[in-house]
Amino acid sequence: QVQLVESGGGLVQAGGSLRLSCAASGRTFSVYVMGWFRQAPGKEREFVAAINWSGGSTYYADSGKGRFTISRDNAKNTVYLQMNNLKPEDTAVYYCAAQTTIASSYDSWGQGTQVTVSS
Repeated sequence: QVQLVESGGGLVQAGGSLRLSCAASGRTFSVYVMGWFRQAPGKEREFVAAINWSGGSTYYADSGKGRFTISRDNAKNTVYLQMNNLKPEDTAVYYCAAQTTIASSYDSWGQGTQVTVSS
């Protein structure tokens, strides 16, 4: 089992920055990929970014390219999402997720952290 806990969300003005953290515990050796998703009110959940845990390859949705950076700290079993130049449309609940089997999709999810960007 892998448990995920997000932190770092909050209220920020447009143009500001936030750094989200996702701490993994439990069977962290079983993590292959960790990613960030978000869901805004009235919208479907969408992919934001992902990182391969061992190799470090990163993937970004177009919405975050050039503004968001995903990174990891293997020693701390933590993945980060640095968000710069935030826009009101970035307002959403951000979820951390993990793929814990090599052939599966995301199967472990955190509870989410609210990000609100004001104009």
